[in-house]
Amino acid sequence: MQRAEVLKRVIGILTEAEEIRRAAEAGEEEDGSEFGSSVVTQMLNEMLPAISVPADATPQEVARLVASALGPALQTMVAGFTLAFSSLAMAHDRGQSDISSAEVLQTLAFQVEAGLFDEGP
Repeated sequence: MQRAEVLKRVIGILTEAEEIRRAAEAGEEEDGSEFGSSVVTQMLNEMLPAISVPADATPQEVARLVASALGPALQTMVAGFTLAFSSLAMAHDRGQSDISSAEVLQTLAFQVEAGLFDEGP
């Protein structure tokens, strides 16, 4: 999965998490948060590669296969969450009280769509 696609999902996860938090604070039905949780789980699963392990693989081979498959995906996911956190933290540190976290994430999403983060895996 390309970096931009991972970033879109990271932004989606953070946006959905904010919606879940708002719903909880408003005392809305928990059914909505269960739906939100399933959306978050789906987006996380989409970012992880499928791993094929031979039936006769040793535990060491399984560990190697899992590490080699998950390593790059997790590194890209962490980079995406770090970028989102940094964007939110910079807005906070600049004292931008006129912009919400949702708006910061939306701006980041527009930058991703514009191709600002297309390079790399």
